[in-house]
Amino acid sequence: MCGIVGVLGHNQAAPLLVEALKRLEYRGYDSAGVATVQDGHLDRRRAMGKLVNLSDLLVENPLAGKAGIGHTRWATHGVPSVSNAHPHQAGPVAVVHNGIIENFRALRAELIADGANFESETDTETIAQLCARELRAGATPVEAARRTIARLEGAFALCFLFDGHDDLLIAARKGSPLAIGHGDGEMFVGSDALALHPMTDRITYLEEGDWAVVTRAGVQVFDARDTEVLRPETHARIDGTQIGKGGHRHFMAKEIAEQPSVISDVLGHYTKTGTRIDMPAELPDFAQIDRLILVACGTAFYACQTAKYWFEQLTGLPVDIDIASEFRYRSPPIGPRTAALFVSQSGETADTLAALRYCAGKADHILSICNVPQSSIARESTVALPTLAGVEIGVASTKAFTCQLTVLALLALHAARQRGHCDDATLAEHLTALRGLPGLLNLALGQEAEIETVSRELAEARDILFLGRGAMYPIALEGALKLKEISYIHAEGYASGELKHGPIALVDPAVPVIVFAPTDPLFDKTVSNMQEVMARQGKVLLVSDATGLDTAGPGSWATIQMPHVSPFLAPILYAIPAQLLAYHTAVAKGTDVDQPRNLAKSVTVE
Repeated sequence: MCGIVGVLGHNQAAPLLVEALKRLEYRGYDSAGVATVQDGHLDRRRAMGKLVNLSDLLVENPLAGKAGIGHTRWATHGVPSVSNAHPHQAGPVAVVHNGIIENFRALRAELIADGANFESETDTETIAQLCARELRAGATPVEAARRTIARLEGAFALCFLFDGHDDLLIAARKGSPLAIGHGDGEMFVGSDALALHPMTDRITYLEEGDWAVVTRAGVQVFDARDTEVLRPETHARIDGTQIGKGGHRHFMAKEIAEQPSVISDVLGHYTKTGTRIDMPAELPDFAQIDRLILVACGTAFYACQTAKYWFEQLTGLPVDIDIASEFRYRSPPIGPRTAALFVSQSGETADTLAALRYCAGKADHILSICNVPQSSIARESTVALPTLAGVEIGVASTKAFTCQLTVLALLALHAARQRGHCDDATLAEHLTALRGLPGLLNLALGQEAEIETVSRELAEARDILFLGRGAMYPIALEGALKLKEISYIHAEGYASGELKHGPIALVDPAVPVIVFAPTDPLFDKTVSNMQEVMARQGKVLLVSDATGLDTAGPGSWATIQMPHVSPFLAPILYAIPAQLLAYHTAVAKGTDVDQPRNLAKSVTVE
């Protein structure tokens, strides 16, 4: 969500801060700002909108100093405005913050009663005002920050900068990720390792409840009990080419095009032997599990919804799926012989992390699938399975989604083998099909020109329906979500059989209906539902293989031909047209594809 950067460097901090913040644009934001200390004096610049506005402001009104903090804000408390933008300053202290301070109203009332004057509507200014009061009472900056942090309830990542101190940053995390970067006589703070690339690849990740005193000489880390602790320094491996667009117009286009390659990487990682699936030895024996719980948010939830079909059909294992933001609030009972699996692109999704912590100590096994091995969800799992998608910058997830699906498919096959539902011959057949998947994805990407043509007409619609049956139902939901996210067209996904239970009332010639229907055991039923739409002058876009298009016959407004694929892998393949339809519709409408309004890449607050 919000992006945080801190610099104690040899060179001017403001340009470094802006460049680092650009690497965090993918998180989504509505304003940005930086603060520095120069000759002992704390000063700041803030601007609405994109970082180019902040850059222009810094040209007109430069900000000197080799120590500084920066921030991209995604509004929670208070509308997007310059006064609500970070850094927030109260006298001799400035602070940047990601998260939500749940007790800020009580703290704000206390501070106002004590004479404080607030200039913003944010919860973050309360942090600066608290710290300033401690400084006025005679506390040192370190002690003032420590006392302030102790008063805060909620989730936060924080970085403090102090007037008169150009060799000091105080950082803290509770619920939101934060990393410390090590340089040669320089130190850095960032929301993640990507923010600090290419300044450093030497990273220390703060653990839950940690706070840190950062100087150019190094870092002291203290845990939630204020005990000094050692946190390991790791090397973050980030390929600089992954951060660029690679000749594509948008990051999303690049990431869609990368899917054959990254899925090949996934298959290479988990099927090294070629005849079996290589899973970590720490994974539980699925023959000893009676129930599997899958929990995630957004696109990752649809990956779980697809996996429910796979696990139940392939393994006979009962599967519950839950939206993470709802899961723990119904206090679900978790009995013995239960495994809980959490799926997250960033590994920092606040609701998913909270659901994981609810299950810890209740479920026999805590598993996760995520794209960031150093993330909180990965570290707090018994076993974390990497998706190996590489850096994903576009807010709307594409390659991370199909990599999640591929890992879930492999895990389902692994579980089926352990539970005696899959013999060697059947496993070999599935692995052969999986190895052919990257080639099929390339063929699907070859339909982009036809999809672009169709999308120009979709861009004129106000409402669009997506239909799918069986494992295509979650892909219909994902297709609708993608379209909503980046084109701002209202879209809904439905199980095809549910159409006549209400949604068919929406069908008219102005509402396109997109049907995902590979040739599979449910194809005839899906075509029957499609005919119900066309009988009411509905405008059907049928996405199927050559056999399916021929069997369905004429009557569709438009068609997109996919290569033939086994029903097991169809959800992964059909994610491609869902993504391309959303992408080209958004391009036709002229929306901000990579940074759609109101959205954040990594939702680290509830």
